[in-house]
Amino acid sequence: MKTFLHTLLILSLLIGLPVQAGGSLAGGEVHFPVDEIIQFSKQVERKLAEKGARVALIARVGRLPEDLPEGMYFTHVSFAVYSKITTQDGRTVPGYAVYNLYQNDAHPDTSALVQDFPVDFFSGVMTLEAGVIIPSPELQKRLLDVISSDTYRNLHDPHYSAIANPFTLGRQNCTEHTLDVLNAAIYQTSDIQLIKASERAYFIAQPVNVNPLKLILGSMFSAEITLSDHPKQQPETATFETIARYLQQYDEGSEVLYVRPESLH
Repeated sequence: MKTFLHTLLILSLLIGLPVQAGGSLAGGEVHFPVDEIIQFSKQVERKLAEKGARVALIARVGRLPEDLPEGMYFTHVSFAVYSKITTQDGRTVPGYAVYNLYQNDAHPDTSALVQDFPVDFFSGVMTLEAGVIIPSPELQKRLLDVISSDTYRNLHDPHYSAIANPFTLGRQNCTEHTLDVLNAAIYQTSDIQLIKASERAYFIAQPVNVNPLKLILGSMFSAEITLSDHPKQQPETATFETIARYLQQYDEGSEVLYVRPESLH
């Protein structure tokens, strides 16, 4: 464990990539009082409910912005789905379940699909802030169909990379899986080749603006970073911001907003 943590520390200082808890890992070190996390999580849920969202994309800040490559701010993106939730005492209450692709702690070059709740989602954040994308009502309907089907699970590639290329197969991170699910809903298909073709045609990815030598060194130090799925000299990946721009261009009626504690009293 000490060797792994030492490697993460070196890698984090070396290239500034989202590879620690709070990025796409579940849980992690808690930086805020639990009651503040609970309050903020409820505020995000209320905002989604006010907007009438049956399904939305939510993002969190798992690392300090200065530790991330240029153009990246939110480190983890998931689907929040309006659901009937059973409490520990057996009551059924309305709320949002969160559908994640989480990196596996014990095997950081792999991932799993995990369903949790907003308080879990925001538990390890560095900043109490949420990015939210509310798709158009029609796309929300299609997303609900995909998320409840085998397609959602079949689009998951468990081979994880923090900087996965959204245009190729073989490696995947949370944002690429989110993008694939979105396009499965948009085009009403489970054909991954068709999904990738549409992404190459219409989606604009975020360049990973890190010195190439540092990226090579990073891939040598850590299994969760690889350049194997990046045929171009300039690596690129999907982010909350690039997905937001994509939907605002091609999904008429979608809305992007940001939730901060000071704006929710």
